[in-house]
Order: sequence, then C-alpha cells, then structure tokens
Amino acid sequence: MIDLSGRTAIVTGASRGIGRAIALQLAARGAHVVAAARADNAAATVQEIAAAGGKADAASADVSDDAAIGRLVADTLERRGRIDVLVNNAGITRDQLLLRMKREDWDVVIATNLTAAFALTQAVLKPMIRQRSGRIICISSVVGQSGNAGQANYAASKAGLIGFAKATALEVASRNITVNVVAPGIIETDMTRGLAGNAREQWAAKIPLGRLGTPDDVAAAVCFLASDEASYITGQVLGVNGGMYL
Repeated sequence: MIDLSGRTAIVTGASRGIGRAIALQLAARGAHVVAAARADNAAATVQEIAAAGGKADAASADVSDDAAIGRLVADTLERRGRIDVLVNNAGITRDQLLLRMKREDWDVVIATNLTAAFALTQAVLKPMIRQRSGRIICISSVVGQSGNAGQANYAASKAGLIGFAKATALEVASRNITVNVVAPGIIETDMTRGLAGNAREQWAAKIPLGRLGTPDDVAAAVCFLASDEASYITGQVLGVNGGMYL
C-alpha cells in the first residue's frame, strides 16, 4: 500500500466530489491533508478524515484570490513546516456555445481553473525547492484533450493545465520536484447525477469500460503520483477515463 506518512498535502476544491475523495485517500495513506475550499466548506471533509483516524486541517481559501493563496501557503508552512504535495483540483464550469458566451464566463473559468493553479504552484515552489522534493498534481479533464461543444472556456482551461504542467516539470526536475496531470473522464459526481433523461446511460455507452468513473478512481491515481513509487514520472498526463480518450 502507498505510504505517505509524514507528508503534508494541500488539496484545493476539497469540499466535495473528486477533491473530497483525493483528500480522504491521501489522509488514509498517512498524509496530513490541508483541505482547502471557499468559506468553511471543507469542514465536513476534515471531520470525515478525523473520524477515520486521519489528520487534516480545513482552510478557507478562494483560489481566484492571490491574497488567499498567499495565506493558505503561509499558514500551512507555519503549522506544518513543509509542503510535500499540492493538488490543483479546484474547478468550475460556465457552459455556453462560444457565440453566446459572455466574456465574464470565460474569465472566471480561466481564473479559477488555470490561473489559480499557476499562483498556487508558484507559491509552493520556493519551500519545495528548499527541501529539494515535492509533488505537484493538476486535475485536468478529458475535455482538455478532446474538446467538447459548449465548453470552450472549460476545455481551454483544462488544456492549459497540461501545457503548464509540462513546462513547469522541465523547470523543476533538477530539484527532485515532479509535476504531473490527472485527466478524468466522465465521473460520478453531483453534476453527472443531475443529468437529464438517459444522458448518463448515453455517456456510459461511449466508454469502452462501460461505466462512469468514480471520484475514488481519480483519487487513486493522485495518490500514486504523490508517492515514492512515481518518483521517475514527471510531465505526464494520466488519463482516468475508462478508455474514452485513447
């Protein structure tokens, strides 16, 4: 079993869905998790980790706010002394056909999904460089690889994460810091459970493995990339999509 004992991991968007599953699985493998989300939304995740015998702190952070990012990193360093893992997971959608898309819907998706990952990664690199180790994992999407009508903003942000991770991986590899991407396919979350009619079944029919993924499927990939077992992997995109994109 992957052992992350003694490591400190920041997970953004940790209040629900994929982010919650990542936080739970990292903690189950011994990491001390800093579960970040807006307001006190990550409190339930931290309580669940504690009930299972794990260690976690909740952090209130709007990742589109540079000052909040600075406080998140500074507070983590003050409490824990180091940051070993950063999972850039926070993300939003504002779907609309490009001809009808408002500029504000483009800007907010890019700011939350892509620019926040830049700001957080930049903030954790200094302590990671000092300790000469670190794992940075960006949660992209199959949509960032294949595109999807009505999601030009979301696809651009998720494709941008892939290029960002590859470039950053080249910059910090000499310091024993790896930067990788997990690209989920269609995952069972509150959003997909709310799909109208037989849309879920239609999506499942397009997936070679015949089912939607689970948040735990994605979390397992993140835990692997955060571990010593993945020490020779950097700048890569790990697709967790059931064969939907090959």
